Amino acid sequence: MALSKLERRQRIKHRIRKIVSGNESRPRLSVFRSNKEINAQLIDDLNGKTLLAVSSREKGISKGTKIEVAAQVGKALAEKAAKAGIEGVAFDRNGYLYHGRVKALADGAREAGLKF
Repeated sequence: MALSKLERRQRIKHRIRKIVSGNESRPRLSVFRSNKEINAQLIDDLNGKTLLAVSSREKGISKGTKIEVAAQVGKALAEKAAKAGIEGVAFDRNGYLYHGRVKALADGAREAGLKF
């Protein structure tokens, strides 16, 4: 029987999470993508804490296409991370394909100086 889109994403997500884990010095950059918005957060899995988060709904993010907004979210996240003293992260695409908005967010974060 064929899997639904959500079930398929959950399987991929669990497969990725077996490998990708974050700690205080190198947190996990987790991406969540809905139809309208995109969110990213840096997570310390050892202590179970979210270190910082950025959403496309925040004030500093201007309007544009979804891909442009995703790139701005990535840049904003990298700037916040730099202020918090975080240089490198482990990228967790959360079961989404590394394409489109997820790729734009990653590229935006890399441009602003985040290493992964």
